[in-house]
Amino acid sequence: ARRSLASPVVSGVLCPCGSSRAPGPGSEGGGGNAGPCGRSLCEASEQDRRLRTLFQKLDVNRDGALCIHDLAVGLGRLGLHRTELDLLKIVKAGDKDLDGQLDFEEFVHYLQDHEKKLRLVFKSLDKKNDGRIDAQEIVQSLRDLGVKISEQQAEKILKSMDKNGTMTIDWNEWRDYHLLHPVENIPEIILYWKHSTIFDVGENLTVPDEFTVEERQTGMWWRHLVAGGGAGAVSRTCTAPLDRLKVLMQVHASRSNNMCIVGGFTQMIREGGPRSLWRGNGINVLKIAPESAIKFMAYEQIKRFIGTDQEMLRIHERLLAGSLAGAIAQSSIYPMEVLKTRMALRKTGQYSGMLDCAKNILSKEGMAAFYKGYIPNMLGIIPYAGIDLAVYETLKNAWLQRYAVNSADPGVFVLLACGTISSTCGQLASYPLALVRTRMQAQASVEGAPEVTMRGLFKHILKTEGAFGLYRGLAPNFMKVIPAVSISYVVYENLKMTLGVQSR
Repeated sequence: ARRSLASPVVSGVLCPCGSSRAPGPGSEGGGGNAGPCGRSLCEASEQDRRLRTLFQKLDVNRDGALCIHDLAVGLGRLGLHRTELDLLKIVKAGDKDLDGQLDFEEFVHYLQDHEKKLRLVFKSLDKKNDGRIDAQEIVQSLRDLGVKISEQQAEKILKSMDKNGTMTIDWNEWRDYHLLHPVENIPEIILYWKHSTIFDVGENLTVPDEFTVEERQTGMWWRHLVAGGGAGAVSRTCTAPLDRLKVLMQVHASRSNNMCIVGGFTQMIREGGPRSLWRGNGINVLKIAPESAIKFMAYEQIKRFIGTDQEMLRIHERLLAGSLAGAIAQSSIYPMEVLKTRMALRKTGQYSGMLDCAKNILSKEGMAAFYKGYIPNMLGIIPYAGIDLAVYETLKNAWLQRYAVNSADPGVFVLLACGTISSTCGQLASYPLALVRTRMQAQASVEGAPEVTMRGLFKHILKTEGAFGLYRGLAPNFMKVIPAVSISYVVYENLKMTLGVQSR
């Protein structure tokens, strides 16, 4: 029989079936309800006893909580030696009340969540689905991530975990070796759950995606960004008529001038022909590349200041880093945002092109005109990025907890649904600020238009149109979300294959 040589206390904490339970009395030939592995379900009292035994062994100073020192000493006594960084990750991952230590409830929750992640990794490595990992499977898995290693190197990795000399690793050996070893941002989850790189709904305010160490080391990250940029360009071009209609409704619609979707399209075509539906799209596509590049570089630099490890950021840390990176990127390309709005609102023959529009604004209004609406734009980053990230992570974690058994791959429909819902929620939360930003950017596109402030414009809209006035253009904005997300996903996947990014 195969047997793990890890500490009996540690090995007995989690049921071999992977259900985070200890074996119950009925596991040998008895009746009872079947667990995930076909064994009888473990009794809660026995599981609790084993967990408490482990907790007490680790609680060196007997204060009812595990600090980094307790874990270092306690795990060392059990033959499990971890670095201080690993122990810090364990505490940060399980510490729900942020007091710097783990009480019993937090410890149990961490172990159960941790084991589920370990099973996902094990399943992704077990290419043959035989319940064991061998050297060839490790070589293949790393190759999928873009890392080439020899079979001899893979055997060294196996030897560190293999306790009985068979040169294969079963689930028990894998779990015992990695128990109380942090699993942060499992590569498979990062690979499958890209969000801001894949989905482009016209607003580049989302928190940047994480990339695995292998993706960064092998240069796959820039291929993802290029594929995402190309997908965004196609998606924005396909949905440009709806985007221009949204801008026109945000600026010109009112109680006295109630624009509808059909009427808006008819008015645009009558004024400038079918080609006028794409006014402003050129600059909207051009700004993708500099904005994405600046945001990604800023995000990576800010992460280094926030966390001690690049794959260690929590959601609120990702939000902070992503929002700051978004603010830096938006500040850098904001004149292009103003140009996009002015080009979308222009009349036939008003400008000969983007450069003519820029020269006209500079000569008549000065450099300050290129930063009109800057403040509401910056304020809109927090609700958009925050709600988009929170909703996406909530939906992702809910799916992983309930349905991720053999793989972290959610499939195309789940991914599209999560991206669509989170983007829609983010846009809804920040829409009033986006509308005020657009109206401020549009100032002086009409000769003699009075200069207004953000606060003054909010007051004016609420007074003359009510709260509904802050959501003008919302219908065409939401109408473009599903096609934009779908188109960007399809193009992204095709560009990935063209650029040699391996899909698993």
